[in-house]
Amino acid sequence: MFFGTFQAWGRGFRGNRRQKIMLSPSAKVMPKMRREPGAMRRPGCEFTTHVLWETRTFSERCARIHLSYEFQIPFCMIRLLACAGALLAMFASTGLRAQDTFQVGNTTLTATNVASGIQLPWEILWGPDDFLWVTSRPGTVYRINPETGATTTVLTKSVTNNGSGEPGMLGMAMHPEWETTPKVFIVYTTGSTWNGTERLSVFDWNGSSLVNEEVLLSLPAAGIHNGSRLLVLPDNTLLMTTGDVGDGGASSQNLSSLNGKVLRLNLDGSIPSDNPTPGSYVYSHGHRNPQGLAMGPGGIIYSSEHGQSNNDEVNIIEPGRNYGWPNVEGVCNTSSENSFCAANNVREPIDTFSPCAAVNGLIWYNHPAIPEWQNCLLLSVMGGFALNDKRLSVLSMSEDGMSVTGETQWFASYGQRIRDVAVNPYTGAVYLAFNGPSYPGSGPNIIKEFRNMDYVPVTSVAGCRYPGALNYNANATEDDNSCQFAGCTDPTALNYVPWANVTTTCMYTAPCPEDVNGDGATTVSDMLLVLGAFGDVCN
Repeated sequence: MFFGTFQAWGRGFRGNRRQKIMLSPSAKVMPKMRREPGAMRRPGCEFTTHVLWETRTFSERCARIHLSYEFQIPFCMIRLLACAGALLAMFASTGLRAQDTFQVGNTTLTATNVASGIQLPWEILWGPDDFLWVTSRPGTVYRINPETGATTTVLTKSVTNNGSGEPGMLGMAMHPEWETTPKVFIVYTTGSTWNGTERLSVFDWNGSSLVNEEVLLSLPAAGIHNGSRLLVLPDNTLLMTTGDVGDGGASSQNLSSLNGKVLRLNLDGSIPSDNPTPGSYVYSHGHRNPQGLAMGPGGIIYSSEHGQSNNDEVNIIEPGRNYGWPNVEGVCNTSSENSFCAANNVREPIDTFSPCAAVNGLIWYNHPAIPEWQNCLLLSVMGGFALNDKRLSVLSMSEDGMSVTGETQWFASYGQRIRDVAVNPYTGAVYLAFNGPSYPGSGPNIIKEFRNMDYVPVTSVAGCRYPGALNYNANATEDDNSCQFAGCTDPTALNYVPWANVTTTCMYTAPCPEDVNGDGATTVSDMLLVLGAFGDVCN
């Protein structure tokens, strides 16, 4: 005989619900043995077990949904077949197929599984050795051959391992002079969940593993909101995002704290002399939990950031600017926010997502292999409060890269949380790190490639290989140190850009209405412009 029950209950903003459904009617109900969740009993092939699966849904407004299964079956074979069938059905509905195709305008993308079995991949990047490098939150760094999928472990660390939280092995970046200085920068958390330490360390690469750790920076860490994304800039400095460690934003507005910030440091861990505040790592502040960093055209720095329940953000990071948290969420559109923004040099986001979509890693795409995505930001999205919003968002940008003009959404049909994105600089293929359908990463955890098989890479071409440069050459296979980055090159100016090598307008005083031509000063040039337009009718 067979007896089983399925119980589901949820608690959210829409109240409580509980229901019990008979999986199969039975004339004879077998007595059940009480067991703690997870317990099993072998005698008589009878058992009681509980399986706990947590997810978040938009309809429940981030409620936790618990699924509990209780089975008693008198025959081992029937039990095994029934359980196997149920599990196969469950995972078949959320599995990532080995190969699919997607039509992007006139471009056909072929999706292929590159690697699987990497638990909770967090960072994925294309290394200067032409391998994929991946951090796994439980404490491992992997190196993957993108052609064969062969995966090797190159580092294992003891990290804060909280399966339901956010700490662990997180951000990673490569030394820009890899051929002579093969080093890897990694951010990880250690110690207890709510009183831990976030470390930025640099490791030597010996050809097979990462060795000789040197800790460059330490700061408080917690079970949530650790930031931890890294980006090496053209001037050989390093940006690092940090979160507010769940303190409600108290640290974000405190310039003495390193939490809730974007930090900038030299590659040896020292403080750059041209940081906004002398002697401070702080590059920008007022952040909640920035999860992505990317460089766009002319050296624009983009960041993606988690909101509290609304207003996930895409920001342009500028030195010394305040990004508002916790006083401002999204744009300045209330009376209190307007007052705070005016008084605190707040930089508003260029895009927001409500309810929060859990935006994560992002990268600037400017490769001819997928022309429909050229000059776009590729943004990985895990879904957040919106159950069906797990996707890759392709953000179309204005010509100057300063605003978002549109969004298209891709790969939502997989129903998988997308944690990070990387690009093959030769083929233009896009790699996505999938974390499974539910928080914090129930699997399948897969690295997947999306490639235009009709694109033929150009070989043996020298040029600028930095995607954010003005003269970026997507066909270049060898960097010739010709990259150009626009910006003010005068360190005394208000809008000085440390890595700029192509001079644009510098500002030396705050903008004023009399500065008609926008050169930062009120001069005879402004007077001549006004006289030239004297008598015109203003609409």
